[in-house]
Amino acid sequence: MSEVAQEEPVTAARTARAPETLLPYERLKAFEGQPAATAAVGKDPVNAPMIRHWCEAMGDADPAYQGPDAIAPPTMLQAWTMGGLSGHTDRSCAFDALFALLDGAGYTSVVATDCEQEYLRPLRPGDEITFDAVIEAVSERKTTKLGVGHFVTTRMDVRADGEPAGTHRFRILKYAPHAGQARQASPVREAPHARQNPPAVPAPPAAPAASAPSTPSAPRRPRPVINRDNAGFWAGVAGHRLLIQRCTGCRTLRFPWLPGCSRCGSPEWDTVEASGAGTVFSYVVLHHPPFPAFDPPYAVGLIELAEGVRMVSNVVGVPHDRVRIGMPVRLDFHRVDEEFELPVFRAAAGGEG
Repeated sequence: MSEVAQEEPVTAARTARAPETLLPYERLKAFEGQPAATAAVGKDPVNAPMIRHWCEAMGDADPAYQGPDAIAPPTMLQAWTMGGLSGHTDRSCAFDALFALLDGAGYTSVVATDCEQEYLRPLRPGDEITFDAVIEAVSERKTTKLGVGHFVTTRMDVRADGEPAGTHRFRILKYAPHAGQARQASPVREAPHARQNPPAVPAPPAAPAASAPSTPSAPRRPRPVINRDNAGFWAGVAGHRLLIQRCTGCRTLRFPWLPGCSRCGSPEWDTVEASGAGTVFSYVVLHHPPFPAFDPPYAVGLIELAEGVRMVSNVVGVPHDRVRIGMPVRLDFHRVDEEFELPVFRAAAGGEG
C-alpha cells in the first residue's frame, strides 16, 4: 500500500478539515457485497495494437507479446475493462450511492492506493472481455497523511469468452484533505551499498524573484505523493540533480523509482546521476480539459534519457506544435512556485522539427 495511505495518530497540533458529517460506519459497511457492475462488457476485444502500444510505453520487448501467437501482458488485465473518457454506463446504483454518500459527508477527494491482480489464463487477440465487480470492503474512518477518510476496495472478476481470466482488486481512499498541511518527504531509503557513499544533495538555489507567482491567490500545481520509495528522487530534484535508481545486484537502471528490481528481484540499490541529455521518444499535446495552474496547450513528452530509461515530463523552450519525435532535449528545472520545482526538458538549440 502506498505510504500516504498508512494510518497516523491524530494530534491536537494538526489542523484538519473535518467532514461536515461523521458517517456511522454501519451505513458504509452495508455497501459491502453489493455489486459495482454486473455483466459489464469491455469496449474492445483484446487486440494487437493495444498490446503493442502498451509494450512500447513500458519498454517491454518480451517475444511472448509479439507475432501471430502473441498473448497480452498479464498486467493489462484492467486495461480491457476500462471505460475511457466516455466511461461505462453499466455501473451499479449501489456504487454511485456509496460515492454520493461519501461526497456529501465531505470526503470529496480521491487517490488510488494499491491494486492486486490474479491471472487465471492468458488473454489473446480476439478474446471478448466481460466482467462483474463488487464492493468488497469499506474501511472505518482512517486518518492518513493526506487527510481523514475511508478506504474503498472493489473486486473485479474478469472473463474472456465466458471463461474466468483473472481478478483485479482496486483500493482507493476517499478523503477530506488537511487544510494547509505542508507535505513533507519521508527520509531517503538507501541500500547498504548506497549508504557507504551517499550522494550529496546540495541545497536548492534560491529562486529568482521573477519566477514566483504574481499573487498569493495564483493557482498552485498539484504536489506529488512523496513516500519512502521515491523520497530520494525528490531530494535530488531539490538539489537540481536527476537521480536514476540502479540495482546493485544486476546493475540494471530503472525509472520510475521502485522498491525492488523488476529484473532480478533484488531490493538493494544505489543511484546514478543522469547526464541530462535525452530525446523525445513520444509526446502528446494537452488542450482539454483545462486545469488550474496549467496553461494549455502544452506538450508532455516521454523522454528517453541518454542512460536508457524513460520518464514523462514537459517539453519546453519550443512551441507545442513544433515538438517532434526524436527531438534532442536537455534537462532543466522549472520553479512553479516559491517552494516547488519540477524537472522538465528543454529543446536543444537547432532541435526544432
